[in-house]
Amino acid sequence: MDNIDKKLLQLLQENARYPLKYLASQVYLSSPAVSARIERLEKSGIISGYHAAVTPVTLGYHITAFINMALDPRQKPEFYPFISACPNVMECNCVTGAFSMLIKVCFPSTMELDTFIGQLQKFGNTETQIVFSTPVPSRGIEILSDSKDNISDL
Repeated sequence: MDNIDKKLLQLLQENARYPLKYLASQVYLSSPAVSARIERLEKSGIISGYHAAVTPVTLGYHITAFINMALDPRQKPEFYPFISACPNVMECNCVTGAFSMLIKVCFPSTMELDTFIGQLQKFGNTETQIVFSTPVPSRGIEILSDSKDNISDL
């Protein structure tokens, strides 16, 4: 992956709907060359998809929470399919520390969150934090440049 690929990744994280012509102008290549590079990044798994950023509150999901859960490793075969099937689960991470799972959820109300936590507790103890605000929303990963070439120099 060279600095042109890195610049393309930076631009696509900024706005995945940039026209090919615009991307090409930013990296000083033809549109077909940029298209081929993007296809290669997709096939290699560096680009895993394109997504719309949706604001949950505008769709009636007023409660965002993070749930820490202590999961017995022997329950993973039962837990993983359960958590994958829950549409209100935005993210589930296996983590280190006192708890083994960190789960991000969105619900319309605290009553529905409470019901979900009750279902989770058959797998282990939980601790929940409700989000008041999000000063730094989810964003792309920083694309590190090679020390000899700066991405912004393209």
